[in-house]
Amino acid sequence: MIRIRLKRIGKKRHPFYRVVVADKPDKRDGRFIENLGSYDPHSDPPSIIVDGEKAKEWLKKGAQPSESAEKLLVRAGVIEKKAPVVKAKLEVKRAEQAKAAEARAKVRAEEAEKAAKAEAAAAAKAAAEAAKAAAEPEAPAEE
Repeated sequence: MIRIRLKRIGKKRHPFYRVVVADKPDKRDGRFIENLGSYDPHSDPPSIIVDGEKAKEWLKKGAQPSESAEKLLVRAGVIEKKAPVVKAKLEVKRAEQAKAAEARAKVRAEEAEKAAKAEAAAAAKAAAEAAKAAAEPEAPAEE
């Protein structure tokens, strides 16, 4: 997988970064495919220099930016900020939960309806038996 990521250069305790395109398994400060720009966090304000056309070209080819590189590309105006994945996942999960709750409520309503029909049928049967028993004369008890 091809990644757009930061390569650390500079002195001890004074980092300076290059925005590079590299293979994912390669080391952070190791081999890279192409240099896209630089980032200096110590300047005021922090300076970001990125070749936007090259970055967009690599993104079209399928390169995935690291989290920090993505933030820098957004600040530089090369790409637009993505909607947070967490919120989207939560919305999907809530929608699924709502559908499941609706399905459970429907099943409960159907079960309650069946139970009510069965209870009404049992009451009607008991009433019919009671009416039949009342209509028949009682047989005298034999001794």
